[in-house]
Amino acid sequence: MFSGKREWQRRGDNPDYRFSLANERTFLAWIRTALAFLAGAIAIDQLTPDFASPRIRAMLAITLALGGVVLALAALKRWTDNEKAMRLNAPLPYSRLLSVITLFIALIAILFILFIVVY
Repeated sequence: MFSGKREWQRRGDNPDYRFSLANERTFLAWIRTALAFLAGAIAIDQLTPDFASPRIRAMLAITLALGGVVLALAALKRWTDNEKAMRLNAPLPYSRLLSVITLFIALIAILFILFIVVY
């Protein structure tokens, strides 16, 4: 299933392994963040029965879980785009997702603060 190289992996030159490993570490950091979002979603759904109403808890848990899904998929795309750019000796692509993630986390934090104060 994963034995052969993808088409883009056969183009260009193999990048310096240090850069590929750095790209992989960045990918794994994004995956850890996605897993943290998922763990937070599970914790809210299963471990906080007294926190807000069931509907609000479900909304927060679903929002965090969806954030984890989006982040995991974006991590793979970002890793692939960076590997392609390094193979072709092209500039690394810019990602606006960093700003989106920051705003997402800030929004979730504000929602939690509001629900803690109100309930």
